Amino acid sequence: MDGSPLGVALEPPLAVLTLSNPAKRNALSLEAMRAVTDAVRQIGEDRQVGAVILRAVGPVFSSGHDLGEMTGKDLRHYRHVFEKCTDMMTAIQAIPQPVIAQVDGIATAAGCQLVATCDLALASERARFATPGVKIGLFCSTPMVALTRCIGRKRALEMLLTGKVIDSARAAEWGLVNRVVPADRLEAETRKLALEIAAASSLTVALGKKAFYSQIDLDQPKAYDYAQEVMSMNALADDAQEGMSAFLEKRSPVWTGN
Repeated sequence: MDGSPLGVALEPPLAVLTLSNPAKRNALSLEAMRAVTDAVRQIGEDRQVGAVILRAVGPVFSSGHDLGEMTGKDLRHYRHVFEKCTDMMTAIQAIPQPVIAQVDGIATAAGCQLVATCDLALASERARFATPGVKIGLFCSTPMVALTRCIGRKRALEMLLTGKVIDSARAAEWGLVNRVVPADRLEAETRKLALEIAAASSLTVALGKKAFYSQIDLDQPKAYDYAQEVMSMNALADDAQEGMSAFLEKRSPVWTGN
C-alpha cells in the first residue's frame, strides 16, 4: 500500500477496501475512519459497483480505536472521535451496495463493531471477536449499539461485561457472522458471495437494503405498512417488470438499474 491506512480497489462489479496498517493492528485512528467513510461514500455513488468487500492485512482485522489518540485529551476531542466513528458506521449501512466483512484475524472493540455493522460477514476459522473495553476502564458503549442489534441483548451484554473473546464458531452461532470458512477459502468465498449479490438488479438490492434498515426497529404493524408501500413502488420499477417477465418467459433478465 502507499502508506494510507486504507487500500481501495475498484474491480467492477466489486469494490475492495483493505485496512492496511498491520503495524498498528489496523487501529481505527481518525485518519483511518475518515478514509473508510470517504471511500464508502464515493463507492455509494458508483453505479458500476454492486457489492463491497471490507478486509484487512495482517493477523488483526482491527483492534478498534487508536488508544494513542485516546489518552490525555479533552471532552471535545473524545466527542469528535466517536462522532467520526458513528459517521463511518452509518455510511456503511447508508450506501446502496451491501458491504461484506471478510474477517481473518481478531476484531476487537470498534473493530468488532465494524464487523457487526457490515451488512454481511464471513470469517475464517481463526477469526476472533471481543469487546474488551471494560478491562481498560472504557466500556464499549458505541460498539454496543451495533453488537446488540446484531446478536441480541443477553449475548451482547455477556461480551460487553466480560470482555471475553469468542471464536468464529460462536460468532456464527450468535449471528455476528454469516458463516465460517477455512482460511484458505475465505477470500474466494467472500468474492463468490459478493458477485452473487452484484449479479442482481442494483436498484432492487439498493431498495431492499434501505428498506431492511428502515423497518428493523419498527413494531410489526408499522413495519408491514412501510414494507408493503416499498414493495408496491418496487413493482413499478423497470427492473421488477423485466425480472417478472423474464421469469414468466423462462429467460435470463437484463437489468438496467432502473
